[in-house]
Amino acid sequence: MNHAGTFLIQTPRLILRKFREDDAADMAVWAGDPSVQNEYGEPVYDSPDAVRGLLRRYISGCSAPDFYRWAIEECSSGRNIGMIAFCRVYDDIRTAEIEYCIAAPYWGNGYAGEAMNAVIRGTFSRTDFQKLEAYARSENQKSVRVLEKSLMHRTETVERFRRTGESAEGEECFCIFSSEVS
Repeated sequence: MNHAGTFLIQTPRLILRKFREDDAADMAVWAGDPSVQNEYGEPVYDSPDAVRGLLRRYISGCSAPDFYRWAIEECSSGRNIGMIAFCRVYDDIRTAEIEYCIAAPYWGNGYAGEAMNAVIRGTFSRTDFQKLEAYARSENQKSVRVLEKSLMHRTETVERFRRTGESAEGEECFCIFSSEVS
């Protein structure tokens, strides 16, 4: 598998980059917010030490070529407003699952979709991944709308559920193949 790791991606409004030590204060806005983390399905990092611990894990992961986790920086403010990552990588079938979160004050600006589409295009142009997947709980309509507006299309299930034999009931599943992106 040809991996590229967390490479720099720029869009008109965003810079997707590796995490840095100076991201801690901005990360606390989203990683410490229950409304963000509950939608995202992650624990709340409710202390500066917890946020710094998470940040250290993100930074140290970047040394691995198969680690894909981008800080989402808003160009106009220079603030880290969220993250987008491959939470699962399946080398054997050249597939990755994407997860993302945006700080609540930045919801409704199209940033998650912009980051998603940039990661899709960048990944297919720099690696030999053949498929990218994502899913959202049906009740998380904000995330479902992001996926509906992205380059992805609906699918019955994703690899995570296939491998565990679980049903995707209550989940909205999406995917895209490299051959579908020009």
